[in-house]
Amino acid sequence: MPAKKYDSSIADDDARPLTVVTEVRREEVLLKAGVLQSAIFNSANFSSIATDAKGVIQIFNVGAERMLGYAAAEVVNKLTPAGISDPVEIIVRAKALSQELGTTIAPGFEALVFKASHEIEDIYELTYIRKDGSRLPAVVSVTALRDDHDAIIGYLLIGTDNTARKRVEAEQQKLDQRLRDYQFYTRSLIESHMDALVLTDPLGTITDANKQMEALTGCTHDELIGAQFRDYFTDPERAQAAVKLVLREKRITDYELTAHNRNGKTTNVSYNATTFYNRDRVLQGVFAAARDVTERQLIQQALQKTNVELQRAKLVAEKANLAKSDFLSSMSHELRSPLNAILGFAQLMESASPSPTDSQKESIAQILQAGWHLLNLINEILDLAVIEAGRVLLSTEPVSLADVMAECQAMLEPEAQQRGISMTFPCFDDPIFVSADRTRLKQVVINLLSNAIKYNKQSGTVVVAYDTRTTGRTRISIADTGMGLTAEKLAQLYQPFNRLGQESVAGVAGTGIGLVVTKRLVELMGGELGVESTVGTGSVFWFELVSSAALQLEAEMSEAAARDKTPMPIGMPVHTLLYVEDNQANMRLVEQIIARRPDLRLLTAINGLLGIELARKEQPTVILMDINLPGISGVAAMEILREDPATAHIPVVALSANANPRDIEIGLAKGFFRYLTKPIKIKEFTDTLSAALKFREAKLR
Repeated sequence: MPAKKYDSSIADDDARPLTVVTEVRREEVLLKAGVLQSAIFNSANFSSIATDAKGVIQIFNVGAERMLGYAAAEVVNKLTPAGISDPVEIIVRAKALSQELGTTIAPGFEALVFKASHEIEDIYELTYIRKDGSRLPAVVSVTALRDDHDAIIGYLLIGTDNTARKRVEAEQQKLDQRLRDYQFYTRSLIESHMDALVLTDPLGTITDANKQMEALTGCTHDELIGAQFRDYFTDPERAQAAVKLVLREKRITDYELTAHNRNGKTTNVSYNATTFYNRDRVLQGVFAAARDVTERQLIQQALQKTNVELQRAKLVAEKANLAKSDFLSSMSHELRSPLNAILGFAQLMESASPSPTDSQKESIAQILQAGWHLLNLINEILDLAVIEAGRVLLSTEPVSLADVMAECQAMLEPEAQQRGISMTFPCFDDPIFVSADRTRLKQVVINLLSNAIKYNKQSGTVVVAYDTRTTGRTRISIADTGMGLTAEKLAQLYQPFNRLGQESVAGVAGTGIGLVVTKRLVELMGGELGVESTVGTGSVFWFELVSSAALQLEAEMSEAAARDKTPMPIGMPVHTLLYVEDNQANMRLVEQIIARRPDLRLLTAINGLLGIELARKEQPTVILMDINLPGISGVAAMEILREDPATAHIPVVALSANANPRDIEIGLAKGFFRYLTKPIKIKEFTDTLSAALKFREAKLR
């Protein structure tokens, strides 16, 4: 039977010889490895660079071309990986490996593969330089390629793009640095603070503290952390209560505690605290600042002591000043009486018959001149004393500026003409009223006009003007053409008895008090006094007062007031009303009211002394008395009338702008029948007059 031939195409592995099967499997493995290697070398996500043993590039895959921008033909058999790497990094790597491995490694390709050549796993960061010069951070894994005899035939460098991770690392480094900077800044703020700062948890356990707290307690930072806040104060319960209080109230300030250090030294502190939370608004504890207030308390105690001493000194000075003012005020009679005799007898001697000789006339003239000057000085000193003693009684009411100016012009025109001074006063086309005491306003204008005349140049001018442009106020100005005042003299203008060097000027008498009194009177009336002056040109003194409307009759008329308009029945007696008032506007107002009362006849007097004289002579049925009058006051005039049997029975009704309840109470206690206040209320006024008339009739029965 012929032998059977072997058919390898149809035989299975079991039928094949062992050598044939092994060879087939080896080819399959190699085929798979080749496919895998091809996939790796052609991957676009990795740069695969294979070199020969000397480092010259033999394979440059698609990933390397994409990542580095070179075509394979541009580098294969031409460059080493060191030629496309950052040279500075290679130098640094060579030095680091030399130190690490204890051998000299040259910078270049050797530094990139040294570990791999010695069978040491090597994965490192490297910066490739692209063809266009840009930089590519990469993570490179190096493997030595060996033949069957374990000889190195080349190297494989597989790189991945490290740009994203580098960017993340860079951002993280920035964040870390920013956090470190913020922590350093925050800590610097805490440590540089002048107060002892401390953080505690909600139970009062210290979690952080600054250097000032260490100094306050004498403990180190480590000793403070974990200790109880209350343990560093002389009153631990009060300190613990402070922690609880801030937890409840969220904030406390100026909570006084006394801290003590480990040596027993105590420090008074002001404790200020607030709660603090994390980003989720969960309570973390208490942030407190304790400020050393020992020195401040000592200063406060010293200040309080000084204030007490100053207050005592002030009271003593005020008492002395009041005593001086009271003395001067009470000395009015004692000072005027001898002066009255001096001036009286001097005038008698001047007009005696036979006439005195020329030398006697000259002596008498000197006595009279000195006497009148002394009287003026006494008047001004007493006026100032009354103001300083707080005894000035002001009757503030609407005052006609035109009336006051007319009276002042009439009084001072002769003096101005005598000195060759021309005075110009404003024309009041419309009624202008200011809120003031009429007598005191007149005194202010006279004082300023007198100064403008006295301190003017020969044949100079004085111009009086007013301005109502300031809202709610009226300014009156008096300009002269004198020598003017320097800044130094302006600073001394309101010093009592300081005449600014004018005392040496012949023929210009003065006391240096008038302007001081004028300023204080203006201020008492709610106004302001000022001056503008130019040396060699002149000065403008001005004062402002609150503008006011003219007195008007009350619009609402009662039935009783309406009945007063009816004609007086035949045979009805006519009563006399004496009105003592220095304000013409007030006088005209009362005249209009009395015109409605046919049973009343009106008499008027412009001051207290004239009122007393008319009362004694005319025997009026009722007297209407203003309180603030030139000369003697309305109260003094009323007291004189009550003490005189000829006028004691006449009811005196007060009519004043002093509407304070205390003023009314005092006025009634002094003996006024009634006390009416301005502005006048028609019904109240007429009812009061009727009551006074009935009272007088009852007295006559």
